[in-house]
Amino acid sequence: MSYGIPSAEPSAQVPVCPRHPDRPSYVRCQRCGRPACPDCQRAAAVGFQCVDCVNEARRTTPEVRTVYGGAAASGKPLVTYGIIAVCIVMYALQWSIPGQAVYEQLAYNNVFATPEYGAFEPWRMLTAAFLHSPDSVLHIVLNMYTLWIFGQALEPLLGRARFLALYLISAIGGSVGYLLLNPVLVPGQGLVGVVGASGAIFGLFGAMLLVQRHRGGDTRQLWVLIAINGVIGFLIPQIAWQAHLGGLVTGALCAAVLAYTPRGPRQGLIQAVGLVAVLALLIAASWIRISL
Repeated sequence: MSYGIPSAEPSAQVPVCPRHPDRPSYVRCQRCGRPACPDCQRAAAVGFQCVDCVNEARRTTPEVRTVYGGAAASGKPLVTYGIIAVCIVMYALQWSIPGQAVYEQLAYNNVFATPEYGAFEPWRMLTAAFLHSPDSVLHIVLNMYTLWIFGQALEPLLGRARFLALYLISAIGGSVGYLLLNPVLVPGQGLVGVVGASGAIFGLFGAMLLVQRHRGGDTRQLWVLIAINGVIGFLIPQIAWQAHLGGLVTGALCAAVLAYTPRGPRQGLIQAVGLVAVLALLIAASWIRISL
C-alpha cells in the first residue's frame, strides 16, 4: 500500500484582485465584496472600496452646484491662483527679455483696434490685462493682492468656469472703455500702451457689488472701495480711469447674467448665451467707435 501527499482543497486558494490577477488581495471592497489590491483600494467612510465601485458612485451621484449654477469646488481657488501665476510669469518676462519686446507685442492702445492705421490687433484688448508696468512693482502687487481677495470670495460662489469668463470679459471691457472714452490718436503724441489687470479687477468690484445686492448683503463698504479707487484714478497721472469704468460696467453686466438667470436644467445654457451677448455688445461698441 502506498501513501500519497494530500492535495490542497479548492477553498484554500489565495484571493486575487480582479483587475490584477497576479496580486494576492486579502482586503475586500466594503461595497461589492470583491478583493482589491493596494492600487485598487480607495479609502471610504468605513474601510475601503474598490476603484470600480468608486467610479460607479461618481457617475450616479448628482453633481453639486452653487446657487449660480457653477460646479461646487472645494479647496483653493485654482483659477484665481492661475491668473496670478500667469501675470507673475509675464512680469518676469518683461524684466528678462531685452528691450520692450513683450510690451510692444501685447500692450494695448486704441490705434491697435483701428484698421485704418494698419495695426488692427484686437487681441491686445485681452493680453494687456496680463502685463504690468515694469517700472512699478507696486502696480502688480496691488492688483494681484486685490485679485486674491476677491477671487477667494467670487470663484467658489460662481464656479471656476463662470469666474474665469467674468474675469476675461471684464478685462476686454476695460480696454473697450478706454477705446470709447479716448480719442483714437492724439496729434503730436506718441503711442502709449495701456497695461494692467485693473480693468478686470474693477470687473470683480462690479460683480461683487451686484452679487451682494442679489444676496441681500450690505454693499456700503464696496461702494466706498469703488469710490476711493475711482478717485485715485483721476488724481494720479498715468492711470487709465476709462479702463476702470469699462471693467466695472462689464463686470456688473456679467454678474447680472449669472445672478438673475432662473435656476433650472437650462441655467448654464442661458448664462452662456448671456455672457456671449455681453461680449458681442463690447465688440459692437468697439466696431461703432472705430467706424466713426
